[in-house]
Amino acid sequence: MSGRHTAIRSLHDLGLAAWFGGSLMGAVGLNGAARQEGATDVARARIASAGWTKWMPVSAAAIGAHLYGGSGLLAVNAHRLAKQKGVAASSAAKTAVTAAALAATAYARVLGRQIDLATSVDPQDLEEAAQHPIDADRAQRHLACVQWVVPALTGCLVVLNALQGEQQRPLEQLHGMWDHARSTVPLMH
Repeated sequence: MSGRHTAIRSLHDLGLAAWFGGSLMGAVGLNGAARQEGATDVARARIASAGWTKWMPVSAAAIGAHLYGGSGLLAVNAHRLAKQKGVAASSAAKTAVTAAALAATAYARVLGRQIDLATSVDPQDLEEAAQHPIDADRAQRHLACVQWVVPALTGCLVVLNALQGEQQRPLEQLHGMWDHARSTVPLMH
C-alpha cells in the first residue's frame, strides 16, 4: 500500500511522544519537585502521588493512541513486513520493547497506588491498606528504579521508530525486497 496514513501515524507518534515525555518529566520534574518541596517522606509521597494521579488519564490515552496507531501501521505495512528484509525483525523488537514498557508502566502504577494507600489519611484508603498490608519502603525502592525504566524503554521505542522510518525510504524498500526475494528463491544452476 502506498497511500498516506497520516492519522494512524500521528496517533502512534503523538501517543509515544506523550508516553515518553510524561514519564521522563514525571521522573525528573514531578518526583524531583516532591523531594524538594515535601517536608517529610509522607508529604513527598503525597505530592508525587497527587501529580501522577492527575497525569494518569492523559498517560492512558497516550498509550492507547500509540497502540492503536501502531496496530494500524502494522496492518497497512503488512506487505513490507512479509517482503522487505529487516522489517519483521525491527517490528518484533518494537513489539517486545512495547510489551516491556507496558509492563513497567503498569508496575509503576501498582507501586504508586500502594504508596498512595500507605500514606493516605482517607478512611477508605486506610481500610483498604489494612486489608492488604503494604510495605511502603519496599514499594518506594522499587518505584525509584522503575520510574527510570519507563522512559528508557519508551526512548528505545523512539529509536526503533526512527529505524523503521529509514526502512520506508524507497531505496531501502527496494534493497530490502530484493534481498528478501534473493533469500527465498532457490538459485538455479
